[in-house]
Amino acid sequence: MTSIKHGLSIGIERSENDFFLSLKAVGKLTHEDYKIITPMIDSALAQVKDPNVNVLIDGTELQGWELRAAWDDFKLGLKHNNEFRKIAIYGNKNWQEITAKIGSWFTSGEIKYFDQLDEALHWLNK
Repeated sequence: MTSIKHGLSIGIERSENDFFLSLKAVGKLTHEDYKIITPMIDSALAQVKDPNVNVLIDGTELQGWELRAAWDDFKLGLKHNNEFRKIAIYGNKNWQEITAKIGSWFTSGEIKYFDQLDEALHWLNK
């Protein structure tokens, strides 16, 4: 029997009202993955009035989303829309760059795609 690895790893750093959120997505994300990660993000951001959030998404091992998980991702983005300052998507697939462009239509912060991790981190920190 072969198990298929999938899920989201999360890191949250905070300094006053500034947050650095790092996510690593692996495999094909499911609704169950979002049931675990969403409350963690909601809880961290709920503690602060007017948080400023920079996000690094490592999608180098991401294969995509189940339909319901894609909807979960969209809802999470809309819920925290005004809190995101910059979102850097670090990946290695053309569709991830397209996803970044589409995501920018629904988020008040900036979203950019990078194929180099150091460039993504530099952009987030300036």
